Amino acid sequence: MSLQILHPLAVIDLETTGIDLATDKIVEIAIVKLMPDGTIQKKRKLINPQKPIPLASSNLHGITDEMIKDAPTFKQVANEIKQFLNSCDLSGYNSNRFDIPMLIEEFLRAGLDFSMEGRKLIDVQKIFHLMEQRTLSAAYKFYCNKILDNAHSAEADAAATLEILHAQIERYPQLGLTLESILTCIGEDDCVDFARRMIMIDGVEIFNFGKHKGKPVIEILKIEPQYYDWMMKGDFTLNTKQKLTEIFNRTLIKKIN
Repeated sequence: MSLQILHPLAVIDLETTGIDLATDKIVEIAIVKLMPDGTIQKKRKLINPQKPIPLASSNLHGITDEMIKDAPTFKQVANEIKQFLNSCDLSGYNSNRFDIPMLIEEFLRAGLDFSMEGRKLIDVQKIFHLMEQRTLSAAYKFYCNKILDNAHSAEADAAATLEILHAQIERYPQLGLTLESILTCIGEDDCVDFARRMIMIDGVEIFNFGKHKGKPVIEILKIEPQYYDWMMKGDFTLNTKQKLTEIFNRTLIKKIN
């Protein structure tokens, strides 16, 4: 069986300076793009994060400050990457919680609005954890019966992830062959922002942290507007602040009307 898609499916893997969405940066990006006709396109770039790479991170992915000192910054390649992802649905391994949020954060830092509207997000880790619960290397061994060489090389990880996705639809007929059927099976994320500071419950944005956890965002902004100012000045991701501002603006419009 082959995955049936109407739009290109871009499988993304990032290597970064760390795992903090608000402060860490991309040092390598690899995209393996599956076209509707079954052909594959690839793009890989080393990125200068304009900050030192911690030794612990370099030990994990093998990328050092020396390797990226002459590489372009993300801002210099942002348009190229955005165009390569044009009209693509997105996939990866733990991508909904890390790779895609980090990528969006980098686009925002570069002054580009990377729209997620209409895109389907297929997190292969979510399928794997739902069905088997393992790591990427174990998933590759389990589904593809192969050893993942060069683990934490972005291109190797992205290519392995696409292989796993193909193997998963072979193994689990209930997933179906389309992105729509896969999302119906595994469920879609209910987050408002990718850092999950806000989630959606029954169509209402709810705070998912802190003293107002479990309370509707719009209600808190009405009775405690200074909370908006505190978050905008705080160490939250740009994506979180962007979504909070959208809700805040809706609150102001409702007050005026």
